[in-house]
Formats: sequence, structure tokens, C-alpha cells
Amino acid sequence: MECARFCSTTGAVEPTLGALRLHMVDRKQNPQLGLILSLVASMALSLAGLLLVRWLAPAPWLHANNEVAGNYLQTLGTIYAVLLAFVVFVVWQQHNDVRGALEAEANELLDLDRITQAFPEAIGAQLRACTRAYCQAVIGEEWQAMARSQPSEAAERALEDIWQALAVFTPQTPRQEVLYAQALDLLDDLSNARSHRLHCSRLRLPPTLWVLLLTNGGLVTASMWLFGLESFWAHALMTVALTGSIAFVLCLIADLDNPFWGAWRVTAEPFQQALARRQPGAP
Repeated sequence: MECARFCSTTGAVEPTLGALRLHMVDRKQNPQLGLILSLVASMALSLAGLLLVRWLAPAPWLHANNEVAGNYLQTLGTIYAVLLAFVVFVVWQQHNDVRGALEAEANELLDLDRITQAFPEAIGAQLRACTRAYCQAVIGEEWQAMARSQPSEAAERALEDIWQALAVFTPQTPRQEVLYAQALDLLDDLSNARSHRLHCSRLRLPPTLWVLLLTNGGLVTASMWLFGLESFWAHALMTVALTGSIAFVLCLIADLDNPFWGAWRVTAEPFQQALARRQPGAP
């Protein structure tokens, strides 16, 4: 069957993990450089804007705006801080939900594999080969594909092979009937868990919310240009610090928005552990 061919071509766990590590070194999977560039670019732009305003606007006019600009910045900053806190909470909650769903899916896969050990040897061996092929397909292919919001055809075929193997099996004893019913329930839960995982890989913040976050962040930064401090360097330091903080939070939101991409991406560790626990000689 397809699961047996996939299992034989995939080999041991190490090649699979090696491919996963190779994918991790891809620039899209290492956003540290992007974070640094975003911080440097945003702070440089804020400093350039401050220099331009200082050059164009007369100093007395800037000094006269200190009180009004302070009240304006306080109001705008409070609104923006509440918005940022809400968005960070949402993406962090979604990120944690994905981790919990992955643990549940890996446990259901392991429970299904255990139940098949009580089946007759022929069907049990076939089902265990299919569950192993599914686990390896998720680790080796689907994890990389989910970073691009795409599923894996190999994982889909392996899951279908599990169903086909169960569909042709006819229980012969009351004990097998009970185990067969449990296996069908676990397969249904496993399929639903995979659908939920794929849905989470496609779930993103709406573009209009990103426009709001970026626009308000720019307005808060630009508000710093309206002040007329005596010391330019003190003014520049406060502007750059505020801009860098906003840019860092926005980068964090963008990272958490895709749970399978970025520095805070979830790993395939639950599936790796499930695969290791069902290896020959494993406890």
C-alpha cells in the first residue's frame, strides 16, 4: 500500500529530522535578521523624520506645542497601547491553542497505534505501518508546508490509508468489536485534529487590522517630532526608543500570527515523541 511505500522510502527518523533542520536554516524560518533590519529601518526613519521637522519648523513654534503635543501623545499612545495589548493577547492565545491541539493529535495517533496491537497480526501490522507513515509525513513534509499555509499530500494519503485499512476489517469477536469502535472514534478525532491544525496554519490577522496597527504606530512615532526639546540628542533618544519598542512589538505579533513560522514557531516535538515511543524496543 501507499503507506508501506512511504514508510520504506522515508527510512529512519534522522533523515526526516535532518530535512526539518535544513528547512529551519531557510531565511523565512530564521526571522532574527528580519527583526534586526526592521528595528534599524524603523528607528532610522524616525530619526530622519525628526531631523527633517527640526530643520523645517522654527524652534519657538515647536516649544509652543509642547503642552498640546504632550496631551495629544498621551491620548493617542493610550489608545494604541490598548490595541497592541489586545492583539498580542489574541495571537498569544491562538499560539497556545495550537500547542495544545498538537499534543492532543499526537496522543490520539499514539492511542490508535496502541489499539491496533490488539488486532489480528495482519491488519494490526498494516495499520501500524500506516500510522507510522502518517507521523513521518507530518514531521517530514507537512510541517514545512504549513509554514506556507499548505497541507501535505503524503499526510493526506497516509490518513486515507488508515481509513481504508480499517474499512476492510471485519471484527470476529465482541472484544474486537469494542476495539474496532474505539479505533474508528480515534481516527475520527485524529482527522478532526489535523483539520484544526491546518486551519490554524491558515489563520491570520485581517489586513485591515495590520493597516490600523502600522498607521497608528506611525502616528505615535510622528507625534514625537512635534516636541521642542532643548537637547536634540535627548529628543532623538526618546524618539528612537519609542519607535524601536513599537517595531519590536509589531514584529512579535507578526511572528506569533503564524504558529508554524518564525522564531516562536511550534515544533513537531509531540509527533517526534509519539514516533519514538512506538519504535521497536521503546518503552
